[in-house]
Amino acid sequence: MTSSHFTARVYYEDTDFSGNVYHAAYLHFFERARTEFLRERGVHHSELVKDGIAFAVRTMTIDFKAAAHIDDLLEVTTEVASLTAARLNLVQSISRDGAEITRAAVQVVAIKTSGGAARMPRELLDLLKA
Repeated sequence: MTSSHFTARVYYEDTDFSGNVYHAAYLHFFERARTEFLRERGVHHSELVKDGIAFAVRTMTIDFKAAAHIDDLLEVTTEVASLTAARLNLVQSISRDGAEITRAAVQVVAIKTSGGAARMPRELLDLLKA
């Protein structure tokens, strides 16, 4: 399975009083990268919702290795670790100047917009494997 790359710039709103990126801001970078990962494969949240399916983050483990700072240009990489009809396990990393500064293991599950767990249709699974 291939990886996806998303570039993010650190803005003032992403930082805390010390000038480092606030820890919760990394979640935004990861979320945007996951959305672009899906878009690159022709999967759009708005279309999934029309079919009664949505994605929800079930678990996320983050390893902060170094801080990012205002004006840094970050590369967020998203890779599929494993995939089942109900779960998508991803590894995401954030790098600055080629050096990894943050890494996350993310489990995303399919849910019905009406509530409860869902199975992803075969067509969606095939797109996510691409």
